[in-house]
Amino acid sequence: MTRIAPSILSADFAALGEDINRVAAEADWLHVDVMDGHFVPNLTVGPPVVRAIRRHTDLYLDCHLMMTNPGEYLEAFRRAGADSCSVHVEIGGTSDLIYRMRDLGLAVGLAVNPETPIDDCIRWLERIDLLLVMTVHPGFGGQSFIEEMVPKIARARKAIDSAGHNVTLEVDGGIDTGTAARVAGAGAEMFVAGSAIFAHEDPAAAARELRAAGDAAREAA
Repeated sequence: MTRIAPSILSADFAALGEDINRVAAEADWLHVDVMDGHFVPNLTVGPPVVRAIRRHTDLYLDCHLMMTNPGEYLEAFRRAGADSCSVHVEIGGTSDLIYRMRDLGLAVGLAVNPETPIDDCIRWLERIDLLLVMTVHPGFGGQSFIEEMVPKIARARKAIDSAGHNVTLEVDGGIDTGTAARVAGAGAEMFVAGSAIFAHEDPAAAARELRAAGDAAREAA
């Protein structure tokens, strides 16, 4: 079954609680994009915003840490109310970061950029809960989906299934009703969507449409 994680990066931060309420009934998770201005050329939110969101909702908070030094902030995100954190395989120190997240009681996510081979992540599948495949270059919302990522998603799905790992395969970047069908057909199950949901006049309806597109593609695959 397709699951939806609306990205608050595209929400109205002046009315964040209201935007979350508008989509909550159709959201499985909330996705929080954390950018440090170093790993990616943009600066977004940190633990204080996560804490504010947690006071407002019981939804699962999926924090994507686009940071060069996430290990220094994992405890702060956990204390703020994060349920999972995803760190990038590109920054290195993956084993220590996984251990730290487990020790803190966080679900463990590993993210991979478009230019990085998926094989760099496959060795970690038995130790993680979530594999996040970026389908745009991270750093900014509203980018176009990179079509070449579809085979990469399929390769990840095959690796997860062939070894029997209990790992959620998540995709993030340029997800709309058209691309949702393609990534679902390749085996993705958790869809991060920002502008496709929050730019819609009815965000809940937009999330339903994404879910329906993904479910139809999964059934046809």
